[in-house]
Amino acid sequence: MNQDIIIYGKRTCPHTHKALSAHREAIFHDIQLNPEKLDEMLSLNGGVKRIPTIVQDGEVSIGYNRGS
Repeated sequence: MNQDIIIYGKRTCPHTHKALSAHREAIFHDIQLNPEKLDEMLSLNGGVKRIPTIVQDGEVSIGYNRGS
């Protein structure tokens, strides 16, 4: 079953831009504009304040550097 990809990040972050470019179908939550999504991200990634945080198929990954 194909699950949604969720990316938590900031529009001003180059790594978030790369992740969004690679996952155009992703749901994006800007944690700078939506503070409750920051809390949600922190609960998913163990309190790590690093972006982007990507949730795909129930797996959480922190950061993005593919294609660089």
